[in-house]
Amino acid sequence: MYRPRVIPVLLLHNNGLVKTVKFGNSTYIGDPINAVRIFNDLKVDEIVLLDIDATKENRSISVDLVKEIGEEANMPFSVGGGIKDIETIKKLTKAGAERVILSSFAIENPNFVTLAADNFGSSTICVCIDYKKKWGKKNSVHIKSGKKNIKKNIEDIAVDMQNVGAGEVIIQSIDKDGSMTGYDTETIKQISNSVTIPVIALGGAGSPTDIENGYKLAYANGLAAGSFFVFKGKHRGVLIQYPDIKSYNFK
Repeated sequence: MYRPRVIPVLLLHNNGLVKTVKFGNSTYIGDPINAVRIFNDLKVDEIVLLDIDATKENRSISVDLVKEIGEEANMPFSVGGGIKDIETIKKLTKAGAERVILSSFAIENPNFVTLAADNFGSSTICVCIDYKKKWGKKNSVHIKSGKKNIKKNIEDIAVDMQNVGAGEVIIQSIDKDGSMTGYDTETIKQISNSVTIPVIALGGAGSPTDIENGYKLAYANGLAAGSFFVFKGKHRGVLIQYPDIKSYNFK
């Protein structure tokens, strides 16, 4: 039986792991290599690692770190942060990344997505689209770690990224980031119905029910989360976890 992928998302900041709330107020989680080892033991579907400082510091995610992760990881993993040239993608995939995640640069320069897909195949290229929900208005896409509103609708951007060669898209709600109140299923469903490539939901998952609803209500092909996999209890004690896939009801 088909089931969606369930994907922990790890945020890199100053060589450590953090978790944010609405793209701010970061909490230190621990060492990325240690987290990968724990997720190995928990037999996760795959992981995503995003360097949240890379774009503003005008660099890409560290190839050396990705190589270290590649040497440890038993699962497929994707990496993102500041990627804006073909040579960097070549180095990251050679270091072990199955997929690279593009964002701000790709949205501002869609031809780069085509170039990347032509060189590495669409299945290697994912685009993460961050957005904020405006009451009574269409959702607006934000880039540069959420700081710049490009005043374009997320559905239009998702379709554009598919058309220029992206193999999948991550739809990330800035408002929901770290809230653990459930996905924005309405928007995820809208995107899922608008594109034919896989859609990954990100932002807001805080329980197994939220994960299930991301699939059953929003039709997402992948259910990604940060806080849900690294915090435990109402006081948000740091505990890396990954509920057994068999415990989810995706029917």
